[in-house]
Amino acid sequence: MELIDSNNNLAEQIKQWGLALGFQQVGITDTHLAEAEQHLQRWLAKDYHGEMAYMHQHGLKRSRPALLHEGTVSVICVRMDYLPEATAAMDNVLADPTAAYISRYALGRDYHKILRKRLQKLADKIQAEIGDFGYRAFVDSAPVLEKALAEKAGLGWIGKHSNLINRKAGSWFFLGEIYTDLPLTIDVPATVHCGGCVACLDICPTQAIVAPFQVDARRCVSYLTIELHGSIPVGLRPLIGNRIYGCDDCQLACPWNRFAKLTSEGDFSPRHRLNTQQLVDVFAWTEDEFLTKTEGSAIRRIGYERWLRNIAVALGNAPTSESVINALKLRLDYDSEMVQEHLQWALEQHHENPLKK
Repeated sequence: MELIDSNNNLAEQIKQWGLALGFQQVGITDTHLAEAEQHLQRWLAKDYHGEMAYMHQHGLKRSRPALLHEGTVSVICVRMDYLPEATAAMDNVLADPTAAYISRYALGRDYHKILRKRLQKLADKIQAEIGDFGYRAFVDSAPVLEKALAEKAGLGWIGKHSNLINRKAGSWFFLGEIYTDLPLTIDVPATVHCGGCVACLDICPTQAIVAPFQVDARRCVSYLTIELHGSIPVGLRPLIGNRIYGCDDCQLACPWNRFAKLTSEGDFSPRHRLNTQQLVDVFAWTEDEFLTKTEGSAIRRIGYERWLRNIAVALGNAPTSESVINALKLRLDYDSEMVQEHLQWALEQHHENPLKK
């Protein structure tokens, strides 16, 4: 009985320390993910992961935490709000086909670094209280079923769009985990509250949510603009609109996000006016400018070539104008077959001959 009381007390202390460190919620769960493992295997069997080979490369480590970090018996799950601006501001950018839309999670400092430092501080706090213990912290950087774990830890439920939704906070938040050998008291799993709503399915610009709780990543704008390394399928290019890095449409449509709160983290605030940039302006950035203005940002991971590829598509979808055509033609000397292919497609959308400068 003393052990149970001790574990209860420590679990509650961990939650309080987490809140003091800036996490909006902390939950604890066990490592049993059999149902999530089956869901993942079915998803992989349908090839919905596209070119994301890392989704199956690690075998069962993703769904069996003790295989990834030996001795894990409990998982501490955290979430941190990141919404940097009101949804009306996002709607305005999406409604302007000459503006560059970037998924709002990527406007500020790279969330991996911020959450990882906070998780380390939480682990240090636990260690200072109880002494050495086994643990490993993760922030979207290893084979971890973070949403399934967060759902079991009571942080929210996995919605029909595959994002985690919290009844009091919507879905605009990041997740992080600490795998530990501490036998902590676990929380009650969240239950699904999507009901008959299909707003996310209806709004998806490429119809990537092929059924409730099933996303075909190969059609998803986030996959196409971030994960895909090669050419964006021609048939999907017009559907991407002005989204040059990621997509937030399913979250914007979700009625639970009326409860979302703006972040208090300054590091998540937009840098270099990335929330209000025009397509022609960001397309004109040199590679040095791109590297400078995406320093410390999640955007840098796609590199300059894919950055230009994405914007070329968006410019192809923009209304025809002299500034758009000139911007595209100024890149015709750029040494990249992939960029050239997307440039030519974009110019053809404006009935321009890509061979004429």
